[in-house]
Order: sequence, then C-alpha cells, then structure tokens
Amino acid sequence: MREHASVLHLDLDAFFASVEQRDKPSLRGKPVVVGGVGGRGVVSTASYEARRYGVRSAMSTREARARCPHAAFLSGRFHAYREASRAVMELLRSVSPLVEPLSLDEAFVDLEHAGLPDLEVGTVTGLAEELRERVAAVTGGLTASVGLGTSKFIAKVASDLDKPDGLVVVAPGTERDLLRPMHVTVIPGVGPATAERLRRAGIHTVADLERVGLDELVQLVGRAHGHGLHELARAHDDRPVVPEREAKSVSVEGTYDTDLADRRLMEHLLTRQAGEVAARLRKSGLSGRTVSIKVRLHDFTTLSRSTTLPSPTDQTATISRLARRLLADLDTSGGVRLLGVGVSGLADWVQEDLFGETAEEQEPLPEVDLPTDRLRGWSPGMDVVHAEMGRGWVWGSGRGVVTVRFETAQTPPGPVRSYRADDPCLTAWQPAPLPEDAAPPAPG
Repeated sequence: MREHASVLHLDLDAFFASVEQRDKPSLRGKPVVVGGVGGRGVVSTASYEARRYGVRSAMSTREARARCPHAAFLSGRFHAYREASRAVMELLRSVSPLVEPLSLDEAFVDLEHAGLPDLEVGTVTGLAEELRERVAAVTGGLTASVGLGTSKFIAKVASDLDKPDGLVVVAPGTERDLLRPMHVTVIPGVGPATAERLRRAGIHTVADLERVGLDELVQLVGRAHGHGLHELARAHDDRPVVPEREAKSVSVEGTYDTDLADRRLMEHLLTRQAGEVAARLRKSGLSGRTVSIKVRLHDFTTLSRSTTLPSPTDQTATISRLARRLLADLDTSGGVRLLGVGVSGLADWVQEDLFGETAEEQEPLPEVDLPTDRLRGWSPGMDVVHAEMGRGWVWGSGRGVVTVRFETAQTPPGPVRSYRADDPCLTAWQPAPLPEDAAPPAPG
C-alpha cells in the first residue's frame, strides 16, 4: 500500500441521464431513464430523481415504467456521451499521464505523477476539489464524485460514499476502519453467488471476512478468489494505475421487443451489426481473427457460435458473411429475442485482401420490408432538426407519427410538435465529427 492517498477515482454522476438533462432543459430536475425503451429493454442509467422511485441500473424497463411511469424513457445518444467523456479524460490527462479509464464515465488517476509539491492530504484534497470544478466547466455542468485513497480499491470505495457531487479522502492508516463495518459486497468480485456462500458461513461484513483465515476462504470460494478476498479484506491492493487498457474484443448486440422469426431480417440485422463492429475496429486501428455471434432464443436459451480466420480482418463484408454463415447453422424457428456480433483475437494489423474482395465487391444488405418508423430510426431522445423549427429531440414515435420537442442545452424548454414519420422536413441531426472520427487518409 502507498504511504499517501495518491490514487484518485472519478465517477461522473448518473452520467447518461445527466447528459440528457443537460441537453434537454424540459427534463432538468425530472426523472430520466436511459436504456432500452421497449418491453424487453434494460435500464442503463437512471437520474437521481428516478432513483427515488426505486429505478436502478440493470432493472428491466418494464419494471422501471411500473415504478416511475412519469419518467422520460430515452434510448440514449452515444455521440453526446462520448464527447463529454473525452473532455473529462483530456482534463484528467492534463493533471497526470497515468489515467486509467474504466468506462466512459469513470477513471483512476495516479497523483504521484501529477507534479504536486507534496502528497499530503490537504494537497491532494485541494487538487480533487479543483478537478471537480473543472469537470463541471468542460462538460457544461455535469457533476462528479471523487474518492482518494492509498489504492485503487480504497479510492473506488471512497467515491461511492458521498454521491452525487461528493468528495471523500481516506487518510493513510484508516482504510481498515473504513471497510470493517461495510457489507462484503463492497469488495470487487463479491457478487450474489459469492455473497451467498459467505452468508452461509456467517460472513456478512468485511470485519467478519477479515477474521477468516486464508485456508478457510480458499475452501469456501476457491484458491484464486480466496487469496484476493483475503488481501482486500485487509485493504491490501497494489494494483498500479494502467494508462491503457487493452481491448479483448469488439461486439454489438441488440434485444428486440418482438421475437424475430424472419431469417432475412435477422441476416439484415447481423450485417448492420457487423458494419458497426468493423467500423469500431478500423477506428481503433485493430483487426480480429475470431468472429462470433450471440443468439438468445424465445425461451431465453442463449447460443454462441464462432469461427476463426487464418489472419485478422476489419472488413464488414468478411465479418457479416461469417456471422450469417454461423446463424445458418442454428434453429431459430421458435423466434429470437437477441442478436449480437463480435470479433476477438485482436491485432493491430490487417491481412489485406483476405478473400480477394474489394470495397466495390462487398455484398449489399439483404432487402427487407421494415415499418417507416424503424426505417427512419426515430427513437426517444435522439437529436433531430426541422427545416423551419430548428433543433430538437424525439419525444416519442409510433403509428407513422413522430413527436418532437424543440429545445437545446442553450435554450429554455421548447414547444412540442408532431409530424408524419416520413416528413421530408424532419431529419436526424448529426454532430460535427470529432477529430478521431475523421476518415483516415487514402493509402499511397
């Protein structure tokens, strides 16, 4: 363990929902739920206003609607979240070169490399307070909860103690006193199954766990897990802050409100997902050898199939062809609830012309008949622009009608109007591309 509380953990509060409230004035101070909006959807993030009604992440959208029917249920806008995340990560990297992002809204920072005059509690606390103010400035008002400790484990625990918009510093030497009263689930890796095993053994708190010997823990949960719990229960964590986290796979999946039965529609969806995976690979300068699909059937049986290429690829046509070939071997006659495509075995090079194909030779998407609303892609919360009314966002859509509230982060709450789903005056609004989104130069 370090001598100083020099590991900082920053967590943006209710990130997706907070970005939506920032950009949609009419939703500020009101319950907002971001995630899958259909009956089989899952909540990704709930605003603190929605959490008061018991809505939480990973809850089904159906249950969330029952608990908080007056909330705004939005499908999410990844471009807005990514833009806010990048502003925050750039800010953190201006403080220290050792920044380890865990997700779009969460990161560790090693303050031993921050150029501070010292690492005493007062100094690191002052820096953390300044960081929180600067986060609000660069994101247009988003708040962050920050924890400081002598390890990544302690810093993460600390950041959860005073949410939202909180700051907790765990002084060196006080770590065990902090942990002992807490439930064992505060320790990373203690999920429901492990917690139940520990409960049966009479272990409920970290203090209980600390009193258990290593041999007994190994018997309870296995050797690797037992060693980890034994160390963390004593606040021992020497994991470094790693600035780059290597991706092991790239995948895209979707859950559908109605069971899919049309094989051509499934192929269309797999091809579209393969295109998204390929685009992410190319953007990251990666390629992969193993293509896999994930299929969840009507009875919740989940099937996975994969195939491995002799050399890595980042081509949509190759990935989609293999994904459709894998689907062909499965019996989906009872209906499909979820489809996904993934690529693993990642490398930072590509075998050119793997199957002798060029961009012009890539297969077109299978032709399918989709309702107008799905073709136009009107999803709750998405950014749109009207030829006369200007910028706004989709309030809801269905039965050939889309309803829009016209407002932006810079305006007061705006009016609501409804249009035909195929109205040519209404289009999706596209943000200016970020620098990393720019197309790479042509070879040669």
